[in-house]
Amino acid sequence: MTGDTSAATVSAAYTEISDRYVEFAREVFPRQPLELGLLGVFAELVRGTGPVADIGCGPGHVTAHLDGLGVEAFGIDLTPRMIELARAAYPGLRFTAGSMLDLRLPDRSVAGVLGWFSLIHLPPERVPVALAEFHRVLVPGGRLLLGFQTIPDGTGGEPVPFDHKVTPGWLWPLETMADALVRAGFTVGTRVRRAPEADERRHQGYLLAVSADRTAPGTPR
Repeated sequence: MTGDTSAATVSAAYTEISDRYVEFAREVFPRQPLELGLLGVFAELVRGTGPVADIGCGPGHVTAHLDGLGVEAFGIDLTPRMIELARAAYPGLRFTAGSMLDLRLPDRSVAGVLGWFSLIHLPPERVPVALAEFHRVLVPGGRLLLGFQTIPDGTGGEPVPFDHKVTPGWLWPLETMADALVRAGFTVGTRVRRAPEADERRHQGYLLAVSADRTAPGTPR
């Protein structure tokens, strides 16, 4: 199963379920202690260092959570309807429609990037493009936190297609995604994988990384 994961198809799929997705996020997000803890660690690392981009922000609930933790967060999402909902729910925050493959942000303009389950619909060959964009917009030493569905054994292997229900996606072995981050210029510091809860179908993976300075003397460009 691969299916159509073009940007237009993904955006249309999320537009169709946007109102239900808001309700889902409102119900599920507060009941995820591990995820809230990881976001708290991320917030501690980036707070006061500059703006933070929540890429694939959906209806803005995680962007708002980071804002509540004292982070200068803003959101970008592929789906205009999600941006409309985010702006309506959190009028004090900045939300913009855009693609993670072309962020339209200046080089080294953000201190942190959050990719919270937003890479999973990209075909695997395009994920390095998104990771390169994340690296480009981050300051040297900036922080990246990724969340994504993974497989029980995260030691390696190729991404595996799966039925995400909204639109087709890929399960990334934890170490395969970590290797992709290293190739994009990141140093991976934290790897977390947890088993699915009773209402989940997949294992969840999380990677916390630091952007290396590729322009430093002796560093490959």
